[in-house]
Amino acid sequence: MFGKRADGKRIRNIDPIVSLTPYLMPMRCDAQVMMDFKVDFEKLTRYIAAKREEGYQITFLEILIAAFVHTVAEIPEANRFIVNKQLYARKDLTVAFTVLKEGSSGVNVEENTVKCKFLATDTIFDVTDRVKKAVEQSKKEEADNATMKIAKVLANPLLANPLVALVRFLDRVGLLPGAIVDASPFHTSVFMTNMASIGMPAVKHHIYNFGTTSMFFSIGMVERTTGVGPDGKAVRKRMLPLGVVADERICAGAVYARLVDGIIKGLNDPSILEKPAENIRYEEVTAYRLDKAEEKRLQEAQKHITA
Repeated sequence: MFGKRADGKRIRNIDPIVSLTPYLMPMRCDAQVMMDFKVDFEKLTRYIAAKREEGYQITFLEILIAAFVHTVAEIPEANRFIVNKQLYARKDLTVAFTVLKEGSSGVNVEENTVKCKFLATDTIFDVTDRVKKAVEQSKKEEADNATMKIAKVLANPLLANPLVALVRFLDRVGLLPGAIVDASPFHTSVFMTNMASIGMPAVKHHIYNFGTTSMFFSIGMVERTTGVGPDGKAVRKRMLPLGVVADERICAGAVYARLVDGIIKGLNDPSILEKPAENIRYEEVTAYRLDKAEEKRLQEAQKHITA
């Protein structure tokens, strides 16, 4: 309450125009900026194949997550959110995404939502390890993570309206319990989805008014196109489309431009994601810093990479 939240700290020293925009556009649906990008599918597949030969199983979604984590590590301003018309610095670096659960017959029958926490120092190998552990648990038919358990309670027809209204109110005044915030996929740095896994094109998915999600990324089905090769001749290319929706109120357009540029660079050359970002910056309140155990683990990982 009064600007205090479990998942963020209010930023007060900001440009007056920036502080005014939430009053002009009070909801995220007012401030959605939609973008689409395309990255070279061939480069990604070659990288994934090369890593597979080294014993690493890496997916397209994991590369996108790693590129996001790697870039936000250098641009923490992109990891902010707005609640109750106030701007906050997020205390965690998180990514929420949807996975398909497998039934006893091996057929994908329903969805589960996963939210992973990351460190600014995470490499693509760290990201892959965290994501795979979370996905492995969530894909089990009998597994219900905290997110799904809370969703089932809120889905009760007799309880849905009053409980959701209460949750919205507590969230707005900063009194929502930390356990709910941690479980909620709507309280995350970014929500991502791989639409290609269900045969769909990249979508520009809305960002939710509930929660604190400031960005939504989607991967679509591969598109075939024609480009110009090094010799000036026409060549066929396969491109991976990305749909991006962002809350324009959380940072300046120039900051978003740097974020997108960093993510695209990571997708076009995933090898740069194998080491932590070079110029890691933290906002004052961020909790995703290295403790001693994580620092030792990182040093061991760096030795492995350079060996």
